[in-house]
Amino acid sequence: MSKRDYYEVLGVAKGAGPDELKRAYRKAAMKYHPDRNPGDAEAEQAFKEVNEAYEVLKDDQKRAAYDRYGHAAFENGMGGGGFGGGGFEGFGGFSDIFEEVFGDFMGRGRGGGGNQRGNDLRYNMEIGLEEAYAGKNATIKVPTSVTCEACSGTGTRDGAAPAACPTCRGVGRVRAQQGFFTIERTCPTCHGAGKVIKDPCPKCNGQGRQRQERTLEVTIPAGVEDGTRIRLAGEGEAGLRGAPPGDLYIFLTLKPHRLFRREGANIHCKVPIPMVTAALGGAIEVPTIDGGRAKVTIPEGTQTGHQFRLKGKGMSVLRSTSRGDMFIEAAVETPVKLNRRQKELLQEFAGHGKDGDDHHGNSPESSSFFKKVKELWDDLTD
Repeated sequence: MSKRDYYEVLGVAKGAGPDELKRAYRKAAMKYHPDRNPGDAEAEQAFKEVNEAYEVLKDDQKRAAYDRYGHAAFENGMGGGGFGGGGFEGFGGFSDIFEEVFGDFMGRGRGGGGNQRGNDLRYNMEIGLEEAYAGKNATIKVPTSVTCEACSGTGTRDGAAPAACPTCRGVGRVRAQQGFFTIERTCPTCHGAGKVIKDPCPKCNGQGRQRQERTLEVTIPAGVEDGTRIRLAGEGEAGLRGAPPGDLYIFLTLKPHRLFRREGANIHCKVPIPMVTAALGGAIEVPTIDGGRAKVTIPEGTQTGHQFRLKGKGMSVLRSTSRGDMFIEAAVETPVKLNRRQKELLQEFAGHGKDGDDHHGNSPESSSFFKKVKELWDDLTD
């Protein structure tokens, strides 16, 4: 069966640049990867074609030869197998290409496993609104990987540095002659590390790190908001055999408060106001987020929904000395469980008005509403 054109396999034009080739390869490799298509022989064959095509087109010399001679450029000096079958593995196989194209995605560079940076870690922390206002110092316990104490992170039994790989002589890459071309690939002995461990540490099995729960002190700054992310550099998992550690990211969630509602740097509080205080005026005391109290003057005739602003009584602002404001929303409370005398006084106050009429102007909103209702009914009867 004749081979398909490599450009057609990747779905790119003949003049496609390196970035376009890499994007096309990523898309096709993920589509036909065996892990996504278990037992699918056609997907497996397509996967090999994709890797074969990219292996040639990503290399300027091989691509130039292919553009001029087609598949015939690789038929001589390669055991007659070209890139298919065993010849494909001769170029390093999919693992080398995957490492090159997807390495940054997976947190690995082309240096191989020996220099693999430790994984980043995530820690979820829930704090109260008062703690977000004032900030806090917290102690957390994080299960992670730490440098092996027995071998000091070298991965060797005696703690000595790993020996240079005899195959690649410490380079991590090997070269092989394939027809007219010299092909470079990851060293199969050390997997790109450039070093090998002949006598691994029994404590960490040559990894240079062990699982352990760490106790860390974390400073939560004043003014943090829900969803704030705090990065602790170098506090993630230890790297493989002495490689740099990852980072620890703390994601903050604010618990709902029983009295306050936060909007940015401002705080809102709905406060019930006794009907008499709302009608005659007066003063009330309200709590503030800093643990103090604030006096609020209630003017005569205060209605439900009226807001009072307390400047500088809101939340702390992150990386600033300023504060937001606090807004008090009045909720006029209708009295309940009245005795007979209280009911008589209210009836006397109402003046026995009929049909919603307000002869004294005490309830302008309801008077206006029922006036509009009456006009609507009059229009309907005309």
